[in-house]
Amino acid sequence: MRSFLIALFGGLIAVGAVAAVQLTGPGRIASSEAATGPSAAGDKAAIGKIVREYILANPEVLVEAMQELERKQDSQRDSVAQKAIKQYQQELLHDADSPIAGNPDGDVTIVEFSDYQCPYCKRAHATVLSEVAADGKVRIVYKDLPILGEASRIAALAALASRAQGKHDTFHNALMDFKGPIDRAKILEIAASAGIDVPRLEQDMQDPKLKAIIDRNMTLATALGVRGTPAFVIGNQFVPGAIDADALRQLITDARKERS
Repeated sequence: MRSFLIALFGGLIAVGAVAAVQLTGPGRIASSEAATGPSAAGDKAAIGKIVREYILANPEVLVEAMQELERKQDSQRDSVAQKAIKQYQQELLHDADSPIAGNPDGDVTIVEFSDYQCPYCKRAHATVLSEVAADGKVRIVYKDLPILGEASRIAALAALASRAQGKHDTFHNALMDFKGPIDRAKILEIAASAGIDVPRLEQDMQDPKLKAIIDRNMTLATALGVRGTPAFVIGNQFVPGAIDADALRQLITDARKERS
């Protein structure tokens, strides 16, 4: 917020100063000295004072400016995401190395980017599972995006390695349901509670292929403009952040309409 206000204030002063300089002389800048000399500096200070007084008297302009900035940023983000969704359909929907849940033959797919240490991912987890179960015709594709440190990376490797034992769903849900900090020991403890052969899991976690999967997920997330977790692709829509049940149902409905 502070950096935004500083940038905005500075920008307004600069615009005002340019306008003041351009009005000097016979309707134009007479020379480079006119734009940088003492007169221009004085004009800039005077304009700055006027701008400051105006903002203090009309603080609502800051709110309007912030809202317009957010609108433009959202529009740019959505444009980037839409292009990437079309370009990377195969990677998003049909990567054989990405774990799948829900109905594998569902008519709508939710692609979820998540981190096992992300509290917002954990919050969205229950909502997604509940709505997918209630609908019965939705497929989930999990994209591990461990951006919150070493424990996240270990958890992602462990979850991907658990597929070799047919335990990904159980382990994924257990990791998402767990409340509290995790480290390697806790991750393996959760794995054991999910019925996983831990020594075999640790061996499978060393497979270089798993790191390559995570790297691909990172590249895909960057292309989509993902800035944090969770993030979803539902139909042709990119959805950043946690999502509530009503919004999720509507997005699923919209995705079905896109297909018809």
